[in-house]
Amino acid sequence: MEEQLDIITIGESLIELSSDTSLSSSDCFSKYYGGDALVSAVTALRLGAKVGFITRVGNDAFKDFLMDSWQAEGLDISQVKVANEQNGLYFVSKQFECQKEFLYYRKKIAPSKLSIDDVNEDYITHSRIVYASGITQSLSLSAKEAVAKMFKIAKDNGVMTAYDPNYTSAISTPDIARENFNEVAPNLDILFMSTKHDTGSILELCSVENIMKKLWDMGISIIVLKSAEQSGYYVGYNGSINFTEFFTKKDEIVDTTCSGDAFNGAFMYALTHGNNPVEAARLASVTAGLQAKNIGAVKSIPAASEVFAVLKKGES
Repeated sequence: MEEQLDIITIGESLIELSSDTSLSSSDCFSKYYGGDALVSAVTALRLGAKVGFITRVGNDAFKDFLMDSWQAEGLDISQVKVANEQNGLYFVSKQFECQKEFLYYRKKIAPSKLSIDDVNEDYITHSRIVYASGITQSLSLSAKEAVAKMFKIAKDNGVMTAYDPNYTSAISTPDIARENFNEVAPNLDILFMSTKHDTGSILELCSVENIMKKLWDMGISIIVLKSAEQSGYYVGYNGSINFTEFFTKKDEIVDTTCSGDAFNGAFMYALTHGNNPVEAARLASVTAGLQAKNIGAVKSIPAASEVFAVLKKGES
């Protein structure tokens, strides 16, 4: 491979069926697609990054829709393989009285067949950042091994690595999440964590300062702690901790599905385009905030022009 990619993500793809009304009363659903690593990939792509995605797509009625959609976006899918299993699926409705309805079906789906055979060393070494999550690791033992291989290749070849545990009790347990994190931690450069879901379950720490110190001592150089309690992001690097507020206020939010993943993609885009971590957090906060103002994971990701118009307005 000759062309260098800015970012490569590995993970699942899911068919998304969304509605503006409650799931029980909906007669029609809007079809799109989602998945945490895929959302991060498309976000970075729409901002202007060159992005590749590694996954397995199910050989069912949705296969062509997914592959054609990704090609239309400009996503590099040269490493996407077709599996005989089905594609995963989830339903989402907008938030009513601060409640979001979300149902998903992801057992024995095509991405669970991800393995070390899907991780091409030449492909990885021709990138600047590789990204995976605990969701990807949770798909199967073979997917977990694929993530470990990708990070090891990247680390050995000077490619930056980024990771988000994305812990949720609906998919994993604290013990498994901790095991998954510890397996990849020695090879991590960039870490995204939620203070609500990740840090207590995985690190068993609450203080931002203690969390940062522990992770820095582990050799992780850039850390982003997403704090719903404080409505912002703590960014730690070079021994300092900075805070960036959420761009979108609570009363403006329509759907937070994958907004954290959109933040990750925007943050990685910014790092590969000359921004330092604090600047990257500002850009990513705007991107994630705009994404949360509409329903759906990928279809609500803003275009670069919208993000940069907000940033330019804020500077004037």
